[in-house]
Amino acid sequence: MAQIPAFSDRQISPDTEIWYSLKYAISASSGFQRWQLERDVQLQGLRLEQQVQRYLRETLETLAY
Repeated sequence: MAQIPAFSDRQISPDTEIWYSLKYAISASSGFQRWQLERDVQLQGLRLEQQVQRYLRETLETLAY
């Protein structure tokens, strides 16, 4: 399970703090982990942030149909 980094030792905006928290919560979810396994080769070399963004985009596109 991914750990959420501590924010108390540096100044960041509330929006950035929310994004980090969401990113780590999403990456710990079973849906995201299953999605990662299904796309293992496609995701090689991508940072966690890029993977979460792609996951959210694909999920929203699916829901839009």
